[in-house]
Amino acid sequence: MFRIVTIEREFGSGGGAIAAQLSRQLGWKLWDQQLTREIAERAQVSESAVALCDERVDGRFYRLAKTFWRGSYERSLPLASSHAFDADRMMAMVGEIMGTIAEEGNAVIVGRGAPFFLRERSDTFRVFTYAPHEEKMKRLLAIGKTAAEAEELVDTIDRERIAYIKHYFNADWPTRTLYHLMINTVIGDENVLGAITNAMKMLESKTYGSRETTLHTVR
Repeated sequence: MFRIVTIEREFGSGGGAIAAQLSRQLGWKLWDQQLTREIAERAQVSESAVALCDERVDGRFYRLAKTFWRGSYERSLPLASSHAFDADRMMAMVGEIMGTIAEEGNAVIVGRGAPFFLRERSDTFRVFTYAPHEEKMKRLLAIGKTAAEAEELVDTIDRERIAYIKHYFNADWPTRTLYHLMINTVIGDENVLGAITNAMKMLESKTYGSRETTLHTVR
């Protein structure tokens, strides 16, 4: 049976809100902001420090890359930065926490590379949500973003996620073969939730039904 659902999402597609609704519907724990809090507590840093590294490649990686691209040499990287909380340290912690979450089960996890960390687990149902640009803008405007803010966020955040997945997992984002379900949220959140739960039930029935048939045949 599925005990974990991972929700990966294009920014603005509503994946986070859908994950929250799904967790309430299933009665499972939501790991979104809670995951940020858990990392901050373990690392003994602020949640804002964790958020700065969230689904992004460490800024130092980009600075070093620019050194090669532009042929310049940056002399001013602070010595203390090697000991600071950064994306590399966060990724190591996320991997540990994902293992704990998976063992406990009954969890809905948003982003953070969860489908890659848990890709070998048969009890994990992996979802990717996407949407047309107009739908993303509508959703972002509805939560109070200005048109300019929404345009910038839609344009930049998914590019950061692409770099994050490529850097840490050497994979494309999204890796289509990784997901049980990829769904366009323009059909509405209720329909998306129905599609997720129906697909989970169908796969469980198919998997465990075939196992029972095999057991009866063997007997």
